[in-house]
Amino acid sequence: MAFNDFKHKRRPLPEKVITAMGDADAKPQVAVGGIKEVTEVLSKEPLKVHRVLFMHQSGNPKLYELQKLAKRAHVHVQQVDAKILDSYARPNQGVVALMNEKELLGWMDVREELFSAKEKGEKKLIAVATNIEDPRNLGACIRSCLALGVDLFLIPAKGMCGITPSVARTSAGALEKMRVCRPDNLEAAVGELKMAGYQILGLDADTETNLADFRFADQAVIAVGGEDVGLPPFIKKQCDAVLRIPMMPEAHSYNASVALSLGLYEYARLRIKA
Repeated sequence: MAFNDFKHKRRPLPEKVITAMGDADAKPQVAVGGIKEVTEVLSKEPLKVHRVLFMHQSGNPKLYELQKLAKRAHVHVQQVDAKILDSYARPNQGVVALMNEKELLGWMDVREELFSAKEKGEKKLIAVATNIEDPRNLGACIRSCLALGVDLFLIPAKGMCGITPSVARTSAGALEKMRVCRPDNLEAAVGELKMAGYQILGLDADTETNLADFRFADQAVIAVGGEDVGLPPFIKKQCDAVLRIPMMPEAHSYNASVALSLGLYEYARLRIKA
């Protein structure tokens, strides 16, 4: 179905703002260019960096060292042509960091709280989204998460769009209120939640188990996949159940944010009844 906590004092990010390529509704997007500037954001605010673009085959040892810093911070890196870097920020010295609209939470920021929920008898609902490339879709997911009582929204470190201005606009203010976490390893984080007693559920068309009136646990994770690839195998293999949303065959699939909204609504409806 289509669907560390750094204690340093915060300083304003360098003001190099340009138009992001490929998303006409995401203007302007913050892009930080330059070796010193990118080093600073990676050191001070790594969870605000969506990804770092490096000049392909630059031959510059400083860029090689900076790439190692990005990888240690678990920030996705990409090699691109110089003209792409220039389209984001000038001057850039062969490197540009694309920034999220807000600093995300790390896994260690929330892990203890989530793990203690079961022993305390607390109800916890966690949403997971993977491989979503459309920022409007991601923004709609965040909006639904806030509306339907999700405690935490998990996203992967790579493989989907960043928290762009378009995401913020589509969320209609929900982004500022919703807790969004980017674990270094999403597969491992979901596995830890499963070991802690959370019910892991996926939304996908390729199943016979119906979402309607499914028996949810008090601590649940509901995961949705991207627009084209659906629920990824590393999530699917950990699921206690994969749930199908009723749909006419002519429709083929649900939009990712719609699918997540329906799944969260059913959980919220049954929780209220209980």
